[in-house]
Amino acid sequence: MGHREQLLAAARQLLEDKGYAHITARDLVAASGTNLASIGYHFGSKAGLLNAALGELFEEWARQLAEIALAAPDASPVERTHRMWAAFLEHVGGRRALLVSFVEAMAQADRDPELREQLAGTYRNVRTLASRIVADALSVAPEDPRCAAVASWMMAVCDGLAMQWLLDPAAAPRGADLLRGLEDLRALSG
Repeated sequence: MGHREQLLAAARQLLEDKGYAHITARDLVAASGTNLASIGYHFGSKAGLLNAALGELFEEWARQLAEIALAAPDASPVERTHRMWAAFLEHVGGRRALLVSFVEAMAQADRDPELREQLAGTYRNVRTLASRIVADALSVAPEDPRCAAVASWMMAVCDGLAMQWLLDPAAAPRGADLLRGLEDLRALSG
């Protein structure tokens, strides 16, 4: 494993252990067995490394959720969405440190154009992945603008669920609550 991969592995672990705001370049070097110059060479800065690691972690999680959503090929689009949200809520407890790191990074993004662009890139990648899932569920082309709109809506719900869970896990909705709410919404609009 080269220095780039060692740094990414260390950053991923430190994001889980310490949180975005509390990681120093020296922490990264110690955990990776590399040197300070490697951070600049491969990522431009400590923030660039942490942002790359955050992006990898969230894109991995999105792919895992996509696999769960697509695991039942005969499921309706609503059932697939429910499966994804239920899996998200089931596993969010093990991702608390990662979610806190993401919130810490988001809080800094307004003042750091590079960070903002990296986080926006992560959202674009996840939206593209989600759009493909939507396209598959609806049997339409992924370029269909409805796919990106539904994907954005699904991501917004996940972000909102994450915030609710971070603030008050006991009161955050469960998968069954979301399905009932979605069914109620459909009934109200039908």
